[in-house]
Amino acid sequence: MSGVLPVELRRISCRFGRKAVLRGVDLRVDAGEVVGLLGANGAGKTTLFSILVGLRQPDAGERSFGGQVCRDVEREQRARVAWLAHNPQIYPLLSARENVELFVDLAGDARPAGAPQPTAVLERLGLGEVIERPVQTFSRGMAQRVALARALALQPELLVLDEPFTALDRAGRSLLAELLRAEAERGAAVLLSSHDLDVVASVVDRALMLHAGVIAGEAVRGPEDDSASLRERIAALG
Repeated sequence: MSGVLPVELRRISCRFGRKAVLRGVDLRVDAGEVVGLLGANGAGKTTLFSILVGLRQPDAGERSFGGQVCRDVEREQRARVAWLAHNPQIYPLLSARENVELFVDLAGDARPAGAPQPTAVLERLGLGEVIERPVQTFSRGMAQRVALARALALQPELLVLDEPFTALDRAGRSLLAELLRAEAERGAAVLLSSHDLDVVASVVDRALMLHAGVIAGEAVRGPEDDSASLRERIAALG
């Protein structure tokens, strides 16, 4: 892959009124890497994600894709980035298939050659039997899977996922962890937040702790690490 990756934030600062939410944050995610961003509620994770995907401008600092500083995230770059917010933001009256197909159609020429068909992505996420049902009849966890299918439908080079495991049952969390590892093996960069340390430890290559507006610690998966040992070191960050 080329162009959009790696992604990097340098010395990012952001204030809401008198409150400094981010204070000189540095963050880099490389192709083929899964990075977990941890922190308490209100630590600034969603704000940092919003800056990364271009929904918010920082008060100070730089954002770069592929080594090029980007004041704004342009259409070409947005087409290579999948952003999954904490709220699924899907159309309740449309079916699961229609939700994903609409997203793909809106991408137009930006859809990469060889990208999977919407039905295939939904089946991959275990929704094949309900693909024609309106999303308003779905549980929160099923709706989350539709949002995930939409995020994966364009084979993004960068996935930014804010609490993607929310409302998923154990089987759903395991399936998503497998899919994210497969996306990384495909060459995508994956950045996610989660409070579930068990699933974070099962999927990430690195975990970062955001505290008081700065990256306060890091745990890196070593060659001998299993999920249990990495979880211990991740837990020690907080």
